[in-house]
Amino acid sequence: MASESKVKKSEEEYREKLFQQMLVPPGKKIDLKRGYDPGFSVEMTKPEAAAVLREGIKELAELESKLYAQNTYALLIIFQAMDAAGKDSAIKHVMSGLNPQGCQVFSFKGPSVEELNHDYLWRCVKALPERGRIGIFNRSYYEEVLVAKVHPEILEKQKLPPKYKEKGIWKRRYEEINNFEKYLVQNGTVVLKFFLNVSKKEQKKRFLERIEMPAKNWKFSTNDCKERAYWKDYMDAYEDMFNHTSTPWAPWVIVPADDKWFTRLAVAQGIYRTMKRLDLAYPTVSGEHRLELEKARAILEQE
Repeated sequence: MASESKVKKSEEEYREKLFQQMLVPPGKKIDLKRGYDPGFSVEMTKPEAAAVLREGIKELAELESKLYAQNTYALLIIFQAMDAAGKDSAIKHVMSGLNPQGCQVFSFKGPSVEELNHDYLWRCVKALPERGRIGIFNRSYYEEVLVAKVHPEILEKQKLPPKYKEKGIWKRRYEEINNFEKYLVQNGTVVLKFFLNVSKKEQKKRFLERIEMPAKNWKFSTNDCKERAYWKDYMDAYEDMFNHTSTPWAPWVIVPADDKWFTRLAVAQGIYRTMKRLDLAYPTVSGEHRLELEKARAILEQE
């Protein structure tokens, strides 16, 4: 028994070490290209990885149940990535064993006319999870310091007062986002942010699969190919975003995404680690309530 406990502790320490390597240290400048390898993985077969993920999902389901029952915290999970990085599949595989009543997913596309008539956080604020629930953002308000930065014409459509479109807008938005997330955390919404880091080579491979496989044709748009021409601009925007918005209260996690099975394991570990640290528990029942339960038991048994 003692040896089993030692092995489990060793595994947990190893997973924590891997997770720390994926974290963006708050307050430190990172080099996305040199410091984070999209192809990083561990020695494990796909069946082994599937078995580990199944066990992890069971543990997440138990934590989700406690989160719902305790009704104190909410968990907001943000996914950002280049196209074909595996956001949809990571959400599908990792969250598949959870209770749908306690989990909701929102995918944010280009803003509507109504959304453009509000501030850029408005549509995301409306989708925030309530206490006891897990909310997942497939893309988010971070698009406003990524795609809007790479394509300045998007900023022109946002109807901002001219003086607020001048130089300094990105620094201001980083500050706004940091303050917004700090507000959420201080009011019980834990913010967990994943960037699925896929390589340009792997993205090309997945795009070709989408073209060649009829069942995946719907996933591909010619605009996806056009965006590849801005790859460096996007990587620069992401790096700048990490360096300004990875905070002690809401750090970024850069997950290697060239191997989908590893991506799913890393995401599951990140969610499990975050929820475990909340010290979740089922509410305790008062003595008075316990007496009522016993009375109810007696009535039921007499039927």
